[in-house]
Amino acid sequence: MITLVIADDHTIFRDGLRRLLELEDDFEVVGEAADGAEAVAMVQQHQPSILLLDLAMPKMPGLEALRELSQRHSTTRSILLTAAIERRQIIEALQTGARGIVMKDSATQMLLKAIRAVVAGLYWVGRAPVTDMMMYLREQNISQMPSRARSSFGLTRRETEILGTIVAGLSNKEIAQKFSLSEDTVKHHLTNIFDKVGVSSRLELALFAINNRLIDS
Repeated sequence: MITLVIADDHTIFRDGLRRLLELEDDFEVVGEAADGAEAVAMVQQHQPSILLLDLAMPKMPGLEALRELSQRHSTTRSILLTAAIERRQIIEALQTGARGIVMKDSATQMLLKAIRAVVAGLYWVGRAPVTDMMMYLREQNISQMPSRARSSFGLTRRETEILGTIVAGLSNKEIAQKFSLSEDTVKHHLTNIFDKVGVSSRLELALFAINNRLIDS
């Protein structure tokens, strides 16, 4: 059973979405929230499989709710529902832990597919699943987005080289082989990189590197 929490400040939208979702035999809506703070509380209470989270809400907007949940290390996977979103917000949402982004004008079947894809471990952006997030970002030319001026963030030459391999999708074993290092040394370098740029996962690190131009395209 896929359990869900719906967070949206429009009651009619929540009611309609709940009815549509509960037509599916394997879906169960276990909670509803009218703002981001309520969404965080609902996730903590019910630990649902999926949080359907409106981007624009009062008190605590969707992105802020995502940040709060990431700090609490929630295992719930979040899908942003939005009427409009800018490219920079897509990157910020993914950096903050969103696993999917679905437009509100999408067909119902599109949302159902997105939910099932995210539950299966994929990402979903717009109208399709994303199996390789780094490839998706390169195809979208995210590295050409306006961002902060390039900075090393205190990274050493070796750390910068390893950062490039993370963006390329290499595993620790592959990185070790590439640079003739032990896997323990690679892990040590990654820990240092995480600490210097303030991230906690490989995907978040790769997104951060691309958005801040820490590597060459």
